[in-house]
Amino acid sequence: MSNKLKHKNTDLMRIFFPYLMKHKGLLALDLVCASLTTVTELILPLIVKNITDTAITDAALLTVRKVSSLTLIYLALRAVDAAASYFMASGGHIMGAKIETEMRNDLFAHLQSLSYSFYDNTKIGQLMSRVTTDLFDISEFSHHFPEEVFITTIKLIVSFIIFATMNIKLALLIFSVMPFMFIVTKNMRRKMKQTFKDARHQLGEINAGTEDSLLGIRVVKSFANEHVEMEKFGRGTEKFLDIKRRNYRNMANFHTTMRIFDGIMYILIVVAGARSMAKGLTTPGDFTASLLLVSTLLTSIRRVADFSEQFYQGASALDRFAEIMDEIPEVRDAEDAVELLEAKGEIEFKAVSFAYPGTDKKVLDNLNLHIPVGGNVAIVGPSGAGKTTVCNLIPRFYEVNEGEILLDGVNIKKYTSRSLRSHIGVVQQDVYLFSGSVYDNISYGKQDADRREVEEAARKAGAHEFISQLPEGYDTYIGERGVKLSGGQKQRISIARVFLKNPPILILDEATSSLDNESERLVQKSLELLTEGRTTLTIAHRLTTIKNANEILVLTEDGIAEQGNHKELFEKDGIYRDLYNMYTFD
Repeated sequence: MSNKLKHKNTDLMRIFFPYLMKHKGLLALDLVCASLTTVTELILPLIVKNITDTAITDAALLTVRKVSSLTLIYLALRAVDAAASYFMASGGHIMGAKIETEMRNDLFAHLQSLSYSFYDNTKIGQLMSRVTTDLFDISEFSHHFPEEVFITTIKLIVSFIIFATMNIKLALLIFSVMPFMFIVTKNMRRKMKQTFKDARHQLGEINAGTEDSLLGIRVVKSFANEHVEMEKFGRGTEKFLDIKRRNYRNMANFHTTMRIFDGIMYILIVVAGARSMAKGLTTPGDFTASLLLVSTLLTSIRRVADFSEQFYQGASALDRFAEIMDEIPEVRDAEDAVELLEAKGEIEFKAVSFAYPGTDKKVLDNLNLHIPVGGNVAIVGPSGAGKTTVCNLIPRFYEVNEGEILLDGVNIKKYTSRSLRSHIGVVQQDVYLFSGSVYDNISYGKQDADRREVEEAARKAGAHEFISQLPEGYDTYIGERGVKLSGGQKQRISIARVFLKNPPILILDEATSSLDNESERLVQKSLELLTEGRTTLTIAHRLTTIKNANEILVLTEDGIAEQGNHKELFEKDGIYRDLYNMYTFD
């Protein structure tokens, strides 16, 4: 995904607004409190104007009672300001946290819906950055943005009205500077937004690199390549530093320009106000109030300028959020898709062609394949012939380009993906176990399973014995990706998971190819029990494991080259026999 800005601010607001409106009650209270704090701030110049003009007209009118009354009014307003500020600090942040939570849930749900092809081309570290850091910034943006816009708008309108009642020419003069200020800083604001997004992208790259290095720490240490990883990490952090340098220079330019305009507005009010007083057009009270109003106005503008960092962080985070939400799943359920309630297990490929997204090279071309109910079919062949691709197409991890795949005579596209996959069990070469206990990983196959069912599945998978010998049995923590277990143990837990799921269709994708001979023997015994009564498709390099298959297909780049059982193919003395002699010692 590109780190260039893809969405205009108006587009981002359209994305953000529905989330904000879910909390319109909290938002309304927050803005009411913001208006109270603003009114309190604007009352002071009017009080000072009243006192100044009264003192100049007749100092005797400044009685203790009048001063006390004005003081009490102001103190009462400050008390209101304190209460309103408390709600803005608490209720506003809570609203932001709620929006953050909703957006994070929506983002994660959308990530779950995306197809394999998306993850083939996306770094997990980048996604982690978007799910965590980016959305925290959106949380801050969520309540500060409407607050700051609302407060600044009120101050501009009320200040102009007060100015206009005192001296309309002075008001027009001061407010005419503001459009120029926004025009001059437009390019600076655009650069700030881009550098904030660049920084987020590079932080995601650092996260991805760190994750890659730490997950592969055993390989790093085995090759004594710690220095290589440190150099890669150093290059990433140095690039991040360069982006931050550009970012802070852009910010410095922006804030310096804002200070220059501050000075211009102060000079204008002093010079123009002094001339107006000299001509008798403005009272000293009006002049003093004008200075205080400009000070209040500039404080508000500076506050917006200070908020600009947070704003552009939030805007860039929203842009990155929108990028992910714009991704359309390659595999989507049809509008009329139905739930697959029961599957017998007959699978048929009809003239199926497939090329991975982003390439025109077909992995499968006009493939025809039939697996009967309860059939045990094995596919062998050289690497790159498309064996694993066949496995990935049956559960619709990818979508076929041409042809169709039928389950029990019905195109699999007619079923919802979730219900289709619930009838298919997959045991892969690269076993993935989640961080947690043995029990958690087995019960992943059936979320509502009780302990008896889990243990029974483990027994069928030949895993109960070694699990019972673990320090805490089924409750033993197995580490990230099951690092505390051997390859054979991890594979048997994954098989127990499928036993618990109890699907009518089974796909074994080189399930024993990475195991030693003893582990392979134990796992193969579990697999033989697992395949009983199920439609099974097996991908294997070690051809001794599929000798008992009902039918063996030899798949090459040109399609199915040979077909038959082990004895028939071995006697044929063709590709299968060559592969068998290459991969076995029998």
